[in-house]
Amino acid sequence: MQRSFLRRSVFIVHSINEIINIFDNTFCHSYATRLELGGDEPIYLPADEHCAHHRIIFARGYFASALHEIAHWCVAGAQRRLLEDYGYWYEPDGRCAKKQAEFEQVEIRPQAYEWILSASAGFQFRVSCDNLHGEFEPDRLAFTAKVQQEVLTILSEGLPERVAMLSEALRNFYGISPLSPTDFSIS
Repeated sequence: MQRSFLRRSVFIVHSINEIINIFDNTFCHSYATRLELGGDEPIYLPADEHCAHHRIIFARGYFASALHEIAHWCVAGAQRRLLEDYGYWYEPDGRCAKKQAEFEQVEIRPQAYEWILSASAGFQFRVSCDNLHGEFEPDRLAFTAKVQQEVLTILSEGLPERVAMLSEALRNFYGISPLSPTDFSIS
């Protein structure tokens, strides 16, 4: 179980079983997709002859990993959701500055969704630069500001359907008020 600090000195305990159940109750029937605990590496597997539903498999039992992988699923369109890992190739840790900039550019939208879902669960969000062994230290604050701006744009335009569905389910479960731009400050 993982704890997050919530407004007014209240702690919410988050368990992976909760996020699995909330996700499955929200999407298993309508999208034939389930959330599953995995090992060291996350992966998305579309339905096939061995499994009738799509699977978002998150890493190591981390609540944050589940939210991150769900966010990628929310970004992926219908055709991408028919491909393993949405048909994307992952540039591994140890990226040079150019590759890191490319990585961060494509991560802005999914991490914005992740931040929205984290806030919906009362869970602390931290951007993932995901380059622990790179040539340099990524500018986490600058990347956070880009993700924050994307969150504010999404909030002003309205949440996409799947993000809205899960946000509502999480807020209902954890007793979180409707989200507002003030919930997404950089501190």
